[in-house]
Amino acid sequence: MRLRRRLRAGPSYRWRYSGRTPERVLIAPPDLRLADPQMARNIYHGQFLLGGQLVETSGLSPFQMPVKNRAWQESLHGFRWLRHMRAAESELAAANARALVADWITTHGKRISGLSWDPAVTARRVISWLQHSSVVLQGADLAFYRQFLKMLAVQMRYLRSMASEMPDGEERLRARVALAFCALSLPAPAAALKAASRNLAYELDRQILADGGHVSRNPRAIMELLADLLPLRQTYTNQAEQPPQALIDAVERMLPALRFFRHRDGSIARFNGMGITLHDRVAAILRYDDTGGAPLLHAPHSGYERLALGATTVIADTAPPPPPDLSHFAHAGCLSFEMSSGRHQFIVNSGVDSFGEDSFRPLARTTAAHSTVTLNDTSQARFSLSSQWSDLIGTPLLSGPRKVECRRDDGDGIHRFTASHDGYVSRFGLLHERQLSLSEGGALIDGVDRIVRPDGSPPRAVGNDAFAIRFHVHPDIDIYRDPQGRLILTGEATDTWLFTTQGAEPVVEESIFFAGLGGPRKSRQIVIHAAASEQPETRWQLRRTHAVNGEG
Repeated sequence: MRLRRRLRAGPSYRWRYSGRTPERVLIAPPDLRLADPQMARNIYHGQFLLGGQLVETSGLSPFQMPVKNRAWQESLHGFRWLRHMRAAESELAAANARALVADWITTHGKRISGLSWDPAVTARRVISWLQHSSVVLQGADLAFYRQFLKMLAVQMRYLRSMASEMPDGEERLRARVALAFCALSLPAPAAALKAASRNLAYELDRQILADGGHVSRNPRAIMELLADLLPLRQTYTNQAEQPPQALIDAVERMLPALRFFRHRDGSIARFNGMGITLHDRVAAILRYDDTGGAPLLHAPHSGYERLALGATTVIADTAPPPPPDLSHFAHAGCLSFEMSSGRHQFIVNSGVDSFGEDSFRPLARTTAAHSTVTLNDTSQARFSLSSQWSDLIGTPLLSGPRKVECRRDDGDGIHRFTASHDGYVSRFGLLHERQLSLSEGGALIDGVDRIVRPDGSPPRAVGNDAFAIRFHVHPDIDIYRDPQGRLILTGEATDTWLFTTQGAEPVVEESIFFAGLGGPRKSRQIVIHAAASEQPETRWQLRRTHAVNGEG
C-alpha cells in the first residue's frame, strides 16, 4: 500500500488530483467533539497539547517542528484542534486558524508525501477543514478563499484514489465518511454524491456488525466513528438529501452498542484497544440515542456478554481476536471481564495509555494485563515484532484463540454465561473455561475457572500447568484484609465487596492501570496461583457487604 501511495503521489500521477476548484463551501457540517476556548488561546501562544504531548513552538511553524511523537504529528496534521478556534468566537482565533491552515498549505500542500499525507490523516483533516470552514474563512481574502477550496479539492481527489486500497478497518471507513462530507459540502454533480453514498454504504455494511459493534472488536472504534457518522447524518438532512439506509441503520445499531460497553460511571470497558474514556464525548454522542431502556445484555456478533442486575455491571470478552489485518490494537484478553458497582469500577482490565509511549502498548496487550487466566506465565496470543517489521505492517495479533464457545443462561433472577477458549491448546494442550453469574439483585458474583484438556478431562501432572487467575483492581479502590484474613474491596463506605475463593489462597500483587486520565497509575491485583493438575477447578466469589444507594 505504501509503495502504491508513493507511485500515486509521484509527478506522473499529479494530474489525477488537479481539476476544477469548487466555488464555495455550501455547508459546514457540525462537530460533536467538545471544544475548549482556552486551547485556542494556548495555540495562539504557540503551545500545542496534542497526542498527550505539549510542544511549544516559540514562534516557529508547528508544521516544521522536529517532534518524534507520531500521535502528536497525526493530531497536528489532522486539524481537529480547529474546533477550539471556533469555540473561542473571536476574530483573533479566526485569524490564527486561517494563518495555520495557510502555513500547512505552504509547507505541505505542494508535495504529496510523508505522514501529513497519510490517507487516514488526510481524511481527518478534510473533515475538520469542512466542519470548521466558517472560522477558517472568516475575514479571508479572495486569494486565500480560492487556495483553501483548491487544496480541499486536491485532498478529496487524493482520498478518492486511495480509499479502496487503505488497510481494512476504521480509517478506511472514515475516508468514505470524508468523501461523503465533500460531496454534500462542496458543489458536486448528483453522480458524485450518489457514488460517495454508495461507497459509504458498502463500508458500513461490511464493518458495522449486526449488534452495532465494529469488526475490530474495539469499543473505541464505535465511539470515534459515531462522532463522525452522526454529523454526517445531520448534514444529509440539512442538505435535503436522503441519507443512505445503511448509514441510518448503522447509527441505530451503534448507539445501543456504545451503551452496552458503558459502566455506570460513564467509562467505556477496556477491551481490545480501548483506553481513556472522554466522558463528555460519550455523553455528547449518547444524547442522540433515543432508544431508551436498559442496554442489551448479549452482543453475539461482537463477542461480548453483559451481566447487569441492580447497581452491578459485569462486561466480558467472549470471542476470538479479530482477523490479523484488523487486530493492530487487539488484546490477548479472551474471557477477561470488568465489574462495576454503582459509580465505582472495582475489577478492570489495564487498558492502554492512549497518549503515552508506544513501548508500553505490548505490555498492556498481554493476557497478564487482563482480569482472566494466564497459563504458564504466557500470553494467549503473540503480537510483538521487531521495530523494522512493526514500521512496515504494524503490530497485528499473530496467534491466539481460534475457537471460543459461549453459552448464555439467564433465569430465576440470575444472569449467567459459560465460555471457553483454546488459546493455550496448541502450546500446552489445555483449555480455559470460565463461568460468571450475577444474582441476588446484583449483590453476588460467582465465578468458576476450569483448566482442562480439550476432551474435558483433568490435566496430567506434566509441569506445564501453572496458572494465575488475575483480578486487576481499579486504582481508586482500597484493598485490605479483615480480622478473618478475608480480602475487602472498598469504593466508599456504602460500597464494599468481599472477595473469597475455594482452594488456593489469593494474594495481592502490584499492577499498573494504563488507562488513567493522567497517564499510567500504580494499582493492585488479586491473584490466585495454582497448578491445574492439582486444582483443575477454582471457584471464587464477590459479595457486596454494604448496599449502594440503598440497594443490595
